[in-house]
Amino acid sequence: MKQTNTEKVKLRGSLVACKRNDMPTMIWLPELIEPAANFVPFFSRPDNRINELRNVWCLDYRNQGDSDHHASYDMEEMSNDIVRFMDDNKITTATIGGHGFGAKVAAATAINHMERFSGVIQLEGGPINHKYHEAYQELDSYVKYAASIPVADMEGGAAMKAITEGIPCKKWASIFRQNLNTEGTNVAWKNNMAALHVNMMKSMPEVAMWSEAYGLWPGQTLAIFAANSRWIHLSTNTLPFYNVFPRLQE
Repeated sequence: MKQTNTEKVKLRGSLVACKRNDMPTMIWLPELIEPAANFVPFFSRPDNRINELRNVWCLDYRNQGDSDHHASYDMEEMSNDIVRFMDDNKITTATIGGHGFGAKVAAATAINHMERFSGVIQLEGGPINHKYHEAYQELDSYVKYAASIPVADMEGGAAMKAITEGIPCKKWASIFRQNLNTEGTNVAWKNNMAALHVNMMKSMPEVAMWSEAYGLWPGQTLAIFAANSRWIHLSTNTLPFYNVFPRLQE
């Protein structure tokens, strides 16, 4: 996907669990690197009760999936992308949620555009500084490695092998392989790996940090994370959540 000006960033996603046009909407954002399409099977399951309550958009924010690429990960600009997507698809209001970094983007978007959102869901992510979390540092090292692979000069099989051999976590290796386009003669990343690597090298990367300047969300909030999560440490991260989400449910 070509780089584009901020005001022209176009997002793309998949509409799943759509039963009625008059039913409320939920927008779901994925973790860094992971395509939003990975959540389609979960939201499409017949036994998933969300089907009875919401039409669900699994949406790739900028630099992911089929959405446009841009060098900036500025949270306000990313929020504006999502609202522009809502306008384009005639979505007046929605619940918004996300996984990992997608949870940060969801929170910032709801805060920046309170009149457009009815609730926020945070899955294994949220309004905290992840820069010094071991899990984030591991992902940082994987992105650094992936960005160093000369995929444009390699055959698809060789590039896939490099990912498998250089990223020890099988789950993350699988997701990185998903982001490699080996169709045709030119091997390339589907996501904007170069811009992500540049952002992660910053002293205060937007993909890891949460700024007090983002404000708070006074509406309904649901936070979901594992008891021994590597991303949300219950002993140290509880207060930052309540500082941003005073009506938080866990």
